[in-house]
Amino acid sequence: MRSSVRGPVVNDGEDSTDSTPLLQGARQAEAAPACCSARYNLAMLAFFGFFVLYALRVNLSVALVDMVDSNTTLAENRTSKECADHSAPIKVLRNQTGVTFPAMHAMWSSWAPPLERSKLLSISYAGAQLGTVISLPLCGIICYYMNWTYVFYLFGIVGIFWFVLWMWLVSDTPETHKTISNNEKEYILSSLKNQLSSQKSVPWIPILKSLPLWAIVVAHFSYNWTFYTLLTLLPTYMKEILRFNVQENGFLSALPYFGCWLCMILSGQAADNLRAKWNVSTICVRRIFTLIGMIGPAVFLVAAGFIGCDYSLAVAFLTISTTLGGFCSSGFSINHLDIAPSYAGILLGITNTFATIPGMVGPVIAKSLTPDNTVREWQIVFCIAAAINVFGAIFFVLLAKGEVQKWAVSDYHGHKN
Repeated sequence: MRSSVRGPVVNDGEDSTDSTPLLQGARQAEAAPACCSARYNLAMLAFFGFFVLYALRVNLSVALVDMVDSNTTLAENRTSKECADHSAPIKVLRNQTGVTFPAMHAMWSSWAPPLERSKLLSISYAGAQLGTVISLPLCGIICYYMNWTYVFYLFGIVGIFWFVLWMWLVSDTPETHKTISNNEKEYILSSLKNQLSSQKSVPWIPILKSLPLWAIVVAHFSYNWTFYTLLTLLPTYMKEILRFNVQENGFLSALPYFGCWLCMILSGQAADNLRAKWNVSTICVRRIFTLIGMIGPAVFLVAAGFIGCDYSLAVAFLTISTTLGGFCSSGFSINHLDIAPSYAGILLGITNTFATIPGMVGPVIAKSLTPDNTVREWQIVFCIAAAINVFGAIFFVLLAKGEVQKWAVSDYHGHKN
């Protein structure tokens, strides 16, 4: 008979295999029902929180058109061109440099059972995409039929209402939640008992020496390089080369976000089903979804440079590429929680710091590579971005881990019996 006593789930960072003992350990406790559970209520509240957050970002870019007084033709032309490059709604989607994403990662380290991480995190973070999809056309309608001030009134009231619900219904940990059932509390705590650290200080040196962390850094950096190229520079390419402005059509502007939102939800369900029902290792799932979410956009980004003057294909490639990128939400994006749940928020802060560099450097490099604004020059820009994405995917596949690292559980000897 197999012993029910298990040691901690740790990895010293040298072993390249992943036997998924954390999944086996998580099955010791009976899974609490998802319906009306505290953890899924948290996921839905987080979903609406990110919905409001990104709606508030988008409504400024939409209402700004009515707020700014543009009288001369020259000013209008200049504004139109700048919006395609800088202030278009497309650029706000993946701007993660604030506190919300690291804070949510830190909260999920105490709330998300290992076999439900992909589902719970994809549900909560998908609110950003849906917030963009809905707020883009809604803000335009409000500005057209009413006044731009009502955009801020509406979403401001919604944000305040969400804040009240969040403060009333959410707790930092299952232990402090007022209405959680004992069954669910035991299920969550038992599934995480060997993964969380009790030390008060952050092990900065082991963190910075961790190859699995740098695998996420490289993947995040590479993904954002292609993402910013795809959703920031491609519309400029379509406008200046193909003579088609995708942002003039609200439906086409929102379509990539809708595809990404749908892919995030479905990929989260698929990832956890592969782990729970098919017993696929954690690292294998993270590798597969990262490859799809990074190689796919790279392929369609290169294809966008060789479509000639067919703007319909450009829109299709933009939508497909953004949609496939949603697979990364169940790939490297939540791998922080796999390797170090206790420090997931800190790790995301580190990786996201590096991931903001492409947003600053990418457009500058692209501009320097396209002095004559020819198709050939843009093909080089797209190929470079795709090559960076492929490199990041391969780097992650080779060095990533799916188990909690030794440095992330400093007190693991105390768990042995």
